[in-house]
Amino acid sequence: MLAWGKRVSPEFRAKVVDICASLGADPNHLMACMAFESAETFDPSVRSGAGSGAVGLIQFMPSTAQALGTSTEDLAAMTAVGQLDFVKKYFISKAGKLMSLEDLYMAILWPAACGKPSDYVLFDRDDHLHPKRYVQNAGLDFNRDGIITKAEAAAKVQKKLEKGLLPEFVWVSA
Repeated sequence: MLAWGKRVSPEFRAKVVDICASLGADPNHLMACMAFESAETFDPSVRSGAGSGAVGLIQFMPSTAQALGTSTEDLAAMTAVGQLDFVKKYFISKAGKLMSLEDLYMAILWPAACGKPSDYVLFDRDDHLHPKRYVQNAGLDFNRDGIITKAEAAAKVQKKLEKGLLPEFVWVSA
């Protein structure tokens, strides 16, 4: 069984399972994160709506792409299966630390929050040193208190996991 598995190719499904086996992560969690980050398209060229310059299955930032030895332009031109190589390369240093959906998503959104408690504050509207951080992620502030916690940020990804496990999206092997 794989969340969102009906939306991707057999090659994509197999590669996600292999990647997660090497990371010690749940493939359903990675699929939910990619569904969230790609607006359920699993399109390697999908661009961030927040104006960050991020692209792809896990919304690689330009600086992240460069650190991985590529560019957002090159990532956007790849096939979804091909871009999974960079997804793995991105996560490999976090292997063994991606035990929950929250931590897998934090590895994408805010790596410093991996392993932190659910009430850990990621973004604060009153952070005058980094005001764009809250603004770019304001949609994650469910209670509109000006603070985005790890739990709040992961809640939308949890909803993607739940949706991805519905019969019309989940892939079940024969």
